[in-house]
Amino acid sequence: MFRRTFLAVLALSAIAVPAAAQEGKTINIGLISTETSSNLKAAWQPVIDDLSKALGMQVKPFFASDYAGIIEGMRFNKVQVAWFGNKSAIEAVDRASGEVFASVIDKDGNPGYWSLLIVNKDSDLKTLDDVLKRGKELSYGAGDPNSTSGTAVPGYYLWGANKIEPKTFFKAMRISNHESNLLSVLNKQVDVAVNNTENMERYRINTGKNAYDQVRVLWKSPLIPADPLVYRKDLPADLKTRIKTFFVNYGKGADAEREKQVLAKLTYQGFRPSSDAQLVPIRQIELAKEKQKIETDTTLAAADKEKRLADVARRLAELDKATAASTATQ
Repeated sequence: MFRRTFLAVLALSAIAVPAAAQEGKTINIGLISTETSSNLKAAWQPVIDDLSKALGMQVKPFFASDYAGIIEGMRFNKVQVAWFGNKSAIEAVDRASGEVFASVIDKDGNPGYWSLLIVNKDSDLKTLDDVLKRGKELSYGAGDPNSTSGTAVPGYYLWGANKIEPKTFFKAMRISNHESNLLSVLNKQVDVAVNNTENMERYRINTGKNAYDQVRVLWKSPLIPADPLVYRKDLPADLKTRIKTFFVNYGKGADAEREKQVLAKLTYQGFRPSSDAQLVPIRQIELAKEKQKIETDTTLAAADKEKRLADVARRLAELDKATAASTATQ
């Protein structure tokens, strides 16, 4: 998938004007595909315009058909700044020279959001237990593989906890963005799907309708750390400072009232400073899933299994140590 996405990135790069980005005249901001590009552009364009004005350079939105496209865009410097989920941000940090510098604050001031498992209210699926008993009869709307709330969190807290592999558990499974999953449930095109509380609010803002009136929530995750903003580590230090200052102060300055209206359409109250440390809980989830997979793999030789488990234990210990050190300095 990454090879296919990279080819798409190369095709788009002619539009992205990468040379100008290198000269500091243009930067591209990547927006993960939680919904249609037209909806994302409408919601984010005022922020992009304000960022362009604040930096004194052109800022262009960069869209791809999946999360991997934005990650690859940052990896090959076609994207210099991006809005990610935590799982995709891990990929950007580890593979694409990314660095978390801020995170969003939702409209109610929450430090995060929640993953949901939803069905249409007309469905005879009344509880999560109904889904767990009837998987072979049901179609499932899954999230993007790099989505935190669409894959990582439900994969660990919901499916992993119940020892379920969705690809084989359900009669049919299709992968899509949050908006499409919600619409598929509303239109009874899938029986059950993952979504999140942010997208439910975005649906209300875009349509004036309350999705909770039409769907039933069967499962709600623990709190997920708020979506991070990431820029490339190799941007000039003064430019990184200006970008971070812009976001952290957005909705607080002389034009606060207008900016707050812009943020409301994004379902945000604002942005707060952050760092790569916010990714630790999701890294721990991913490592726990990896550990479980290794433990249940009957094809591995005992020595190989022991070696791999030791490596996972080492990485988990490193995360615990880093978390302790970060907490001590706060």
